[in-house]
Amino acid sequence: MKAFCKICRTKFSPRPSHVKRGWGLFCSRGCKNVGTRVRQKVYCFICSKELFKTATQINHSKSGKYFCDKSCQTIWRNSQFTGLRHSNFKSGSHTYQSILKRNKVFQTCGFCGEKDIRVLVTHHVDENHSNNDLNNLAWLCHNCHTLVHYANVEKRRFLVKHNKSQSK
Repeated sequence: MKAFCKICRTKFSPRPSHVKRGWGLFCSRGCKNVGTRVRQKVYCFICSKELFKTATQINHSKSGKYFCDKSCQTIWRNSQFTGLRHSNFKSGSHTYQSILKRNKVFQTCGFCGEKDIRVLVTHHVDENHSNNDLNNLAWLCHNCHTLVHYANVEKRRFLVKHNKSQSK
């Protein structure tokens, strides 16, 4: 028994048992998928790569955004679900280092210019640890951090230098 594919009109021989069940309509899986799944063209929200999604996949998107893979989805999630919107967020009292990194503040000591990130710590300029405003945070190396906290002369020098860099 010969039949013609519903998609590509190729002549093929379906199994009689498939014809009996109403299955022998397509010559291959590729034609079956084209015939039964209508896909829409969408673009990855992060990298703008062209994607094809079924209506079911489009309806399951809670955000209305589509991603080509998990890494693009993670990039978007990490930008959206931070701070108060993160499920594990407690008080925000220990987020000061991530605030500097998220705002792309160059990691160098604000006092001596040290660039080794292994020795850099976050310093609160007004020494109020609950004030995590970006203007109140600065990178300092361990040595300068100690000097700024315990030597009044160095503290004044740092404040002058920090205020000059903030005004630029």
